[in-house]
Amino acid sequence: MSGPKSLIINSPYQEPGRHWQQGSGTALNLVEGRRPAAYEVFDTRNNTKRVEELKLVNRIRERVQKWREADYPGVTQVTRSLLVHWQDSTARMLPFYFCQIEAIETLIWWVEATAEFKQGIFLEGDGGPWERVCNKMATGSGKTTVMAMVITWQVLNALAYPKRNKDFSRAVFIVAPGLTVRERLQVLLPGNPTNVYDEFGLCPSEALRHKLNQAEVLIENWHTLMPLKQPDRSVVRKGAESDEAFTRRVLGKLASYRDIIVINDEAHHAYRKPADVKISKKDAEERGIDLEEATRWIEGLDRLHRTRRIIRCFDLSATPFAPTGKTNTDEGLFGWIVSDFGLNDAIEGGLVKTPRVVVRDSALPNAKLRSKLYHLYRESEVSEDLNRKAAKPEDPLPKLVQDAYTLLGADWLEAAKQWEESGHPSPPVMLTVCNRTETAARIERYFTSGDAFWPELHAPEKTLRVDSKVLEKAEIGEAAAADKDYEARLKGIVEASGLPEDRREALLAMKKEEVLRAIVDNVGKRGTAGQRLQNVISVAMLSEGWDAKNVTHIMGLRAFTSQLLCEQVIGRGLRRVSYETDENGLFLPEYVNVFGVPLSIFQDDGEGPTPPPPKPSTQIESLSERNSLEIRWPNVLRVDPVVKPVLAVRWHEVLPLELKPEETPISAEIAPALGGATDWSKIHVIDLELLPEQFRLQRLIFLAARKAYDQMKDSFSGGREYLVYQLIRLVEEFIDSDRLVIPNLFHQEPLRKRILLTLNVDRIVEHLLRYVYEQNTEKFELIFDEDMPIGSTRYMRTWYTTKPNVPTVRSQISHVVGDSSWEGYAANVLETSKHVVSYVKNDHLGFQVHYMWNGSRRRFLPDFLIRLANGRTLVLEIKGVDDDQSRAKRSALAVWVQGVNQRGGFGVWAHAVAFAPGQIPDLLAEAVK
Repeated sequence: MSGPKSLIINSPYQEPGRHWQQGSGTALNLVEGRRPAAYEVFDTRNNTKRVEELKLVNRIRERVQKWREADYPGVTQVTRSLLVHWQDSTARMLPFYFCQIEAIETLIWWVEATAEFKQGIFLEGDGGPWERVCNKMATGSGKTTVMAMVITWQVLNALAYPKRNKDFSRAVFIVAPGLTVRERLQVLLPGNPTNVYDEFGLCPSEALRHKLNQAEVLIENWHTLMPLKQPDRSVVRKGAESDEAFTRRVLGKLASYRDIIVINDEAHHAYRKPADVKISKKDAEERGIDLEEATRWIEGLDRLHRTRRIIRCFDLSATPFAPTGKTNTDEGLFGWIVSDFGLNDAIEGGLVKTPRVVVRDSALPNAKLRSKLYHLYRESEVSEDLNRKAAKPEDPLPKLVQDAYTLLGADWLEAAKQWEESGHPSPPVMLTVCNRTETAARIERYFTSGDAFWPELHAPEKTLRVDSKVLEKAEIGEAAAADKDYEARLKGIVEASGLPEDRREALLAMKKEEVLRAIVDNVGKRGTAGQRLQNVISVAMLSEGWDAKNVTHIMGLRAFTSQLLCEQVIGRGLRRVSYETDENGLFLPEYVNVFGVPLSIFQDDGEGPTPPPPKPSTQIESLSERNSLEIRWPNVLRVDPVVKPVLAVRWHEVLPLELKPEETPISAEIAPALGGATDWSKIHVIDLELLPEQFRLQRLIFLAARKAYDQMKDSFSGGREYLVYQLIRLVEEFIDSDRLVIPNLFHQEPLRKRILLTLNVDRIVEHLLRYVYEQNTEKFELIFDEDMPIGSTRYMRTWYTTKPNVPTVRSQISHVVGDSSWEGYAANVLETSKHVVSYVKNDHLGFQVHYMWNGSRRRFLPDFLIRLANGRTLVLEIKGVDDDQSRAKRSALAVWVQGVNQRGGFGVWAHAVAFAPGQIPDLLAEAVK
């Protein structure tokens, strides 16, 4: 039996319901249920593996589940509103990932849940004086968004409950492992134009979003926590920097606050080394560990705690391990982990690419019967050669390494052709991670001098060797030693990048450290110096936060003594390019093909076709050169009608409301269940017809009148008692009228009819008040969005799509993205019609109309805004099938248009709906009369 074609088996938006388990031989068995939290200790030298269960995390999962089912007892009202909003899938374009919701839920549980849900749970610390709590989240699972959730939760609660300073704080100190990550985290500043709070709609209301601006957030590189160095030639010796001076220097304006929270991004860099742990410098280098970084990071936070008190530290990391010093293959997982969503979970949910490693080849295997390409560096012919002292760049690479590059290069070349044919703007990238700078120089020369087998890989201007010393200096903002040859190679990449001349000149004027960062940080990103790179060679694993989504091939030429190192290297190529889903709502698989990096979960690459390249994306942007085509609109949160004291309805204008009995259950049968089985011999019937006294007509009328009163009491200008009397009269008239339709005779029976009317009372009230509003208003009061009262096509943020689209001429927005053929037809009509000056498809604009449906407030996004030749602005909706909800939307839109026109200042507005494509030209002609 052939192996599975894809490892993606779970929706990213739901709790994992299945997982893969290693079976006998090469098989993977599909197991129902979520994978228990655990981690693997993998000894690549001895080819052994053991699984260590995270018992505490599994217990916490159960507690959080029970707490969730009990409706979050103990949380504040602010927290409850955030949880409801974050779990509302309609509040943003895409829901949050399940792992993001679980991570923030678990942190809230730890801080706010009542004692009975945490009884017996002890969170091990790191031996320091302040508390640490860690979320273990795989690369690509959205840690930055979770950080934003933490900030939102903490700050809004701190402002609402200032006395709870042991639980919440508005002062947030975020520590990053380098400048690359620090720059990426700038979206966590509420005032940043591209902040994540607005992008993902983290606040339930504009009022709370406005409050969030009171947050004090500081984002710094860990190097800021280093002790202040005394100048070597200083005449005056000031002595060691005091803790208070250190705090003021590091925190700046944040130093005026006490009781701060800390967020450690990539927290595996920050651990407290026990006194009995001794790790050699060589061992640390082999594992990619910076001992000084870990020590200084923690020592700096200790000093801040002594002066300002850290109430809690939130750690986020894909690999929160600290070295134990016991063996070369054993790592100690942080003891304060509260949630775990690991690499295997992310692969099964499709959040990341699926890594594929070599399982066999046509050559002789090694002594352990594995392909030598599986872990190249462990083959003696490779490790001995790559560790030679004084190796020169022109020295040839070991034959096995050259063979590996030929094989991997063939696959890369096939991928590159497919990407080019599909119109992808950047090529796929091959990433090499090697053991030392001498090896990196040899590999660079192997490609750029023409030694590599594939001519397409002989491109110096598309090949970047990352000089570790220069990058390290760039990460802390310092200058590296002069290297004219390396600087010339960087400039060659910039010259060939295809950027406009002014952009190229600006980059060429920078220091080489800045140029290297500008290239490394933007590999594969359109409109940057790294957009044409296809080959990246690095000694280190490159910094966390390096998310070149177009990495499709990885070559490992260094020792991998732990699963931690494997995941860190593979993590550099795991970020997805596309987020397309299949018919089951699962992400389509994307792959990163790996030589030389051993992994314990893999997909056999021996069968199946080459995966298709990701679809190319199109940049959708607002064009400043088309400002003459701008369309502006008022951002209206609510339209409040001021109603006349006398209410009336013109019944001949009221559309029929049909109540379908098949959509309203009035009886149910239930049976006892045990272990998933039900006993049909003990069925119990629930039948509303057996409760006639509960469904009297007078009670129904008063219920409907009360609901209508609740909606109108604040806007009615007459007496409230008179309002109630009039609403009762109108409800009676509506129920007795032919405007209320029940289609079959069976439900015309008085009792069944009353039951049906009662269970549909919200629809009845909404339908009736729609016409009360329309026929009986003197004026409308517009309630504007305080933060952005005026919307405009100028303000649309640039975004990308893989959907079909067409360029525009008469729109300030560069393209129309077609969600249907009708919309594509509409765009063609609008581009050519003599009645149209400009138009825009309502996509990512923020234009919305609010309406009521089934008792709740909904948002409606009309399809097009059109500026007509007569100066009017037309709101056009395209609708194939009409129904009650669509009519409710149109009614709300009519009120919106009437209110805007009464208010004045925005020109004359109109609205229309097309039920067939051919109606659009007629509607345009009608609108300009």
